[in-house]
Parts: sequence; C-alpha cells; structure tokens
Amino acid sequence: MGMTPERLAGFGAAWRRKDLDLLMDFMTDDCVFVASVGAEPGTTFRGREEVRRGFALMLAHDEGYESRGGEAFVAGDRGASTWSYTRTDEDGRVHEVHGCDLFAFDGDRIRVKDAYRRVRGDIGDVATGHS
Repeated sequence: MGMTPERLAGFGAAWRRKDLDLLMDFMTDDCVFVASVGAEPGTTFRGREEVRRGFALMLAHDEGYESRGGEAFVAGDRGASTWSYTRTDEDGRVHEVHGCDLFAFDGDRIRVKDAYRRVRGDIGDVATGHS
C-alpha cells in the first residue's frame, strides 16, 4: 500500500499538534529531513534520531506562530503539501510564513521531507542585494 493524500494530511495534522512520536511513526528508518532554515541554506538531518532532533528544532523555531495546514497531494512515490504560520506581535503587526514540503515515499511512509518557506521582506533588499 502506498501513501495517500489522507495519510499525508495526517502527517500535517501531527506537525500542527507538535506530536514528535506520531511524526516519527510516519518516517522510514533511512529518513531524511531537509529543513527550510539553516546554513546550507537549510539543514539536512539523516536517520531517525537526527530527523527527530531536526523536527524538534524546527517546531521550536516556529514557536509562537499559529500553524495552518494547506493542500496535500500524492503522485506515486512523490507528494507535496502547503502550509502557513501566522503570529501577531505586540505592536499588532501580523507576521506570515508560507511554505511547502516536497516528499519522497516508501510505501505509506515518508522517506524524504524537503521543506521550503517564504517570508515577508522588502523586495528592494532582494533587488539591491541587501538583506
């Protein structure tokens, strides 16, 4: 049996609940997590122990944001899902992060979770090379 959109959506629901044990139940023994934040850019975690640590680090990184699920789809042994985070700061400004995950599956389990994110910024900084 392969991955289904419903099962993949269940992984997203476990992420929003920050349930590390359930998240790891979705992963293969040789799993890989490529986080959307880090020095590579991103950070790659390999194997169950490291992936669990990477998941915990990412969940802590996004602490204080409200997680929202999006769409999930599966096409054979590949899939993707969208998500977003929002939070309101003490000045009443809303901060948003939008992202997607690209997946590789082994049966009904996740072998690779490769995450990407977009954040609000000044497009002039991009055009001028400043950050």
